[in-house]
Amino acid sequence: MLAVLQRVSEARVIVDGETIGEIGPGLLALVCAERGDTPAEADKLLAKVLKLRIFSDEAGKMNRSVQDVAGGLLIVSQFTLAADTAGGNRPSFTNAADPQTGKALYEHFVARAQAAHPIVQTGRFAADMKVQLVNDGPVTIPLRIAPPA
Repeated sequence: MLAVLQRVSEARVIVDGETIGEIGPGLLALVCAERGDTPAEADKLLAKVLKLRIFSDEAGKMNRSVQDVAGGLLIVSQFTLAADTAGGNRPSFTNAADPQTGKALYEHFVARAQAAHPIVQTGRFAADMKVQLVNDGPVTIPLRIAPPA
């Protein structure tokens, strides 16, 4: 599975003019399931997201996780993270999981996040979403958890 994490001061997801998910300080997690991914990869990715130390401590060093700072977590599905641009100027998305598998893994990821963290908001799978954010830092971290070979 893939994710791009953005440390934010605030973020929101809007669908059809309505805000459906919104957080204050925390992480915006753009998440993508790839072909071959299973709930095990989703669980590993979530563990990394929750424990990644990218928030500042008292000394100003990135030494705290989103859990340590009680930050929000806004999870948004984004299959375009699986884009392959090696073959030309039009991205290929053949590495992305099929929609049914992608939705199941996204929902698994969200359910596990909600069980593990008190502040979780989401986008809507396969919707035309508008994501607004104020990137804090800016801090943007790509993550990949690959299935076993």
